[in-house]
Amino acid sequence: MAGFKSTEKYIATRDLEVAVNAAVTLQRPLLVKGEPGTGKTVLAHEVAAALNRPLIEWHVKSTTKAQQGLYEYDAVSRLRDGQLGDPRVHDIGNYIVRGKLWDAFEAEEQTVVLIDEVDKADIEFPNDLLLELDRMQFFVYETRKTIVAKNRPVVIITSNNEKELPDAFLRRCFFHYIRFPDRETMERIVQAHYPDIRKDLAREALNVFFQVRDVPGLKKKPATSELLDWLKLLMVEDMPPETLRSNEKQVVIPPLHGALLKNEQDVHLFERLAFLARRGG
Repeated sequence: MAGFKSTEKYIATRDLEVAVNAAVTLQRPLLVKGEPGTGKTVLAHEVAAALNRPLIEWHVKSTTKAQQGLYEYDAVSRLRDGQLGDPRVHDIGNYIVRGKLWDAFEAEEQTVVLIDEVDKADIEFPNDLLLELDRMQFFVYETRKTIVAKNRPVVIITSNNEKELPDAFLRRCFFHYIRFPDRETMERIVQAHYPDIRKDLAREALNVFFQVRDVPGLKKKPATSELLDWLKLLMVEDMPPETLRSNEKQVVIPPLHGALLKNEQDVHLFERLAFLARRGG
């Protein structure tokens, strides 16, 4: 089986490549942390493509329970069918709804399972999956059957660090933190996504982008996804690089800043700083 490495569209650091391949070798879930927009979710797609395995995605919400990843018993439908005299009601298996992990366990070939944004759910969510992820099996109480994984899936779990995860859960994972890309890595990412971008435009845009990220007091720093959206707009508008060029000591509101700044507090911060810079000038 081929290992994971960077692709034309996904630039991974050497540390990330090592982490993915180590987790696959150890058959442990890979827990990936990092600020939003650093490519954690996309990583699962790239790993599935590199390993030539189908991807099963489980996007976690604040209301998600661990049990939903295994199965759910639809008692309401069974009650309704019973009232209507439907013969299906005599087989309780007709009312068992398979979850994402059940699909992965029953797959004829190994799959890649993405459990996305695990920290959004209740704090008990990770602990409730410990046994199933360890033993690769679970018991269905309604049918009195044990579901055992035919092939151990590659499990990738992402977290935005919104809340602390339980120690018992962390011990069972291989951990990797995706650091925010440095200037050189970001240039490679931009080149991968927009090979035809003008070099002078890319250079000036990256100057502005990293200048924006360094502004103290910013509520949400723009990440890689925001940069790529902004560059796309700059290219569509055929923005002259000169419009992005500014004194490094001055803070100006970048053109089309709605792609970079995602809340009114940060826009107001830039407006105040730009005003003070003009006044000081």
